[in-house]
Amino acid sequence: MTRGTLIVLAKAPRPGRTKTRLCPPCTPEEAAALAEAALIDTLAAAAATPVEQRVLVLDGPPGSWLAAGAGIEVVPQRRGGLDERLAAAFADVRGPALLIGMDTPQVDAPLLHRALCDLARPDVDAVLGLADDGGWWALGLRHPDPADVVGVPMSTPWTGRAQRLRLLDRGHRMATLPSLRDVDTIDDAWAVAAASPDSHFAATLAGLGALAR
Repeated sequence: MTRGTLIVLAKAPRPGRTKTRLCPPCTPEEAAALAEAALIDTLAAAAATPVEQRVLVLDGPPGSWLAAGAGIEVVPQRRGGLDERLAAAFADVRGPALLIGMDTPQVDAPLLHRALCDLARPDVDAVLGLADDGGWWALGLRHPDPADVVGVPMSTPWTGRAQRLRLLDRGHRMATLPSLRDVDTIDDAWAVAAASPDSHFAATLAGLGALAR
């Protein structure tokens, strides 16, 4: 069992509120179905990761998809910009923490465990996993401080680079995780499904016949 907390920051899948960049070609309902599938896979990976505490920091109401995350505590997201909500998510848990989102359903328990083990090393203060779109998919902090994230520009092609520079400027010794591809567009969705063909996400995408290539 690894010391610390694994945080999943997510929105409840709802048409018109989640995965809107998939529309078109998806309808809002199809985009929400893919968001739900991504969240199910992410929660299953989190539930299988041997760590002291697992927390879902959720914007919106829980749904039946929560069953995939057995043993995961649910807390509401606080208000504010994304950087402020990230800082609050870290502040709401104890000890070292690794935070991921719901946009990388290909993530698995061994990779999350590796990240947590890196964070437990005495020569590491932070871990960062960059995303192919320029953002990041995972951020781990040994001693979380709002200054680690507040003010970092979010949802830009250089967010990951800016986050890395912020951590370095604050003197953090860093470990780097493998890059992953976020699901933002339909091309991303097909690429991620191909990378993890046995996932719930891949099965859901394949079931949307109108989107067949």
